Amino acid sequence: MVMLLQSRRVVTAETIAEHFETSVRTVYRDISALGEAGVPIVAEAGIGYSLARGYHMPPIMFTEEEAAALMIAAEITEQVADDSLKKSLGSALLKARSVLSADRRDYVTRLEKGLGVRLSRNSQPTPELMAIQEAVVRRRCLRVNYNAGRRGEITERILEPLAVLFYSQQWHIVAWCRLRQALRDFRLDRMEGCEILSEVFEGHLDFSLEDFISRECEAAERSPAIIDVAPDALDWFRSQAPSPAVREETLPDGWLRIEILAYAPQYLAHWLMSFGTRVRVEYPPALRDQIQSEARAILAHYES
Repeated sequence: MVMLLQSRRVVTAETIAEHFETSVRTVYRDISALGEAGVPIVAEAGIGYSLARGYHMPPIMFTEEEAAALMIAAEITEQVADDSLKKSLGSALLKARSVLSADRRDYVTRLEKGLGVRLSRNSQPTPELMAIQEAVVRRRCLRVNYNAGRRGEITERILEPLAVLFYSQQWHIVAWCRLRQALRDFRLDRMEGCEILSEVFEGHLDFSLEDFISRECEAAERSPAIIDVAPDALDWFRSQAPSPAVREETLPDGWLRIEILAYAPQYLAHWLMSFGTRVRVEYPPALRDQIQSEARAILAHYES
């Protein structure tokens, strides 16, 4: 509990109870016990708890499991990080290693030799991620030259960055675009110039990244598709499907009929073609026609 308080400026009793999966009454009792033990906890009515300024716990020792988790997380992060993030990550790991006992350091070293993570990612150069994250935290405006959709139409924009996130193998900024006067999602690899300005923006205090993502998903046009999948392709299909299954039904021939909601029908057609004859499109007919057309075009290409 002291570590949790030390990691944040103010923490409510409800947050502590949720973190440790206990009751608020238990939190009150433990806070009182810590105070009796000499830990200087400051309670502010209606706000929460904090540690008195200047109080710090002694250096923390990691268990083998915690050290292993850090190494695995670092290995995964390394695959999606830019140079600025890799530098900070390396420095943080060095500090973590410095507090490990000798046997735990040996454990981590052996783990590293037997651990590998390889994620496919576009190697297109991007602006410094750590600098952009700092702009988000300090609410500094960005001036970018943005190539929307890589159509070659580059526009200069002033952005008020609100969040940084990674999905679909790319880093993105969610920001208020002064040119469009709206919240927009910008890919870093489509920025051909990025300057952090001294101007500090105001507002957007009610912004929620979770709400933004939910709205984007709801606003996206989704089309139902029904696909029959062979048993030996089920694991691959489920792990790579563009959306969770809405409905599943086992067919007499052992295949599974799966209904999904697709955001991009053209992408869905190309993805389904990678399964060859291990899938059958039952609906919509237009999707089946598109796959037939693509297959004929590929055949004609190689026949020529």
